[in-house]
Amino acid sequence: MAGGKPFLTVKRAAKFYGNKLVFKDISCEVGPGQIMLVAGPNGAGKSTLMRIMAGLSKPSAGDVALGLEPEEVAYLGHSTFIYPGLSALANLKFWASMYGISASRDELMVLLKRVGLERAAEEKAGSFSRGMAQRLNLARIYLVEPKLIFLDEPGTGLDPKSLATLRREIVGFRDNGTSVVWISHHVAEDTALADTVLAIGGKKLEYFGPASEYQVEVCEC
Repeated sequence: MAGGKPFLTVKRAAKFYGNKLVFKDISCEVGPGQIMLVAGPNGAGKSTLMRIMAGLSKPSAGDVALGLEPEEVAYLGHSTFIYPGLSALANLKFWASMYGISASRDELMVLLKRVGLERAAEEKAGSFSRGMAQRLNLARIYLVEPKLIFLDEPGTGLDPKSLATLRREIVGFRDNGTSVVWISHHVAEDTALADTVLAIGGKKLEYFGPASEYQVEVCEC
């Protein structure tokens, strides 16, 4: 694992909705160039925890500290947030303008080629499959070059080719020093790509440590 100041630190985080406990006593750290896989059964609170980590929701108790500026963090949830009436290229142009990034057509085409969408650059995104839409979302992430990426079940509904592309790019992020916090339904396969695993079960932390020592059967999704 890479060393250095943590990009993310969570200390004894808890979340309640009214009187209902979602989870408690969740602690972990994510350093530079690390992949942390978040595992647990459906309803365990994985997405809720990720939103808290990303600063999109507040914990009911505990502390969450991001050691990065907001513009250095990216979040990709269940929704793709693409504009169906715009082409893939026009979506990237729009996102670039929203981020205040000046990017030429050639530069945007490089991003689309990276995710295998260069031939669909002028096609309306509304006609895209789930896999194509997620790959366009990856291109959007490339625009901002974040240091920490939160991915909430990005592989859901993807065809094998798109899933392979996603996994390759996640590993590529780490190789470039970017950290990834990743919720996956393919825990058995994806643990091999991770550095650490955080597993939630029974409304508490069941495991946080090296991925190589995580027993998938303890908390399989």
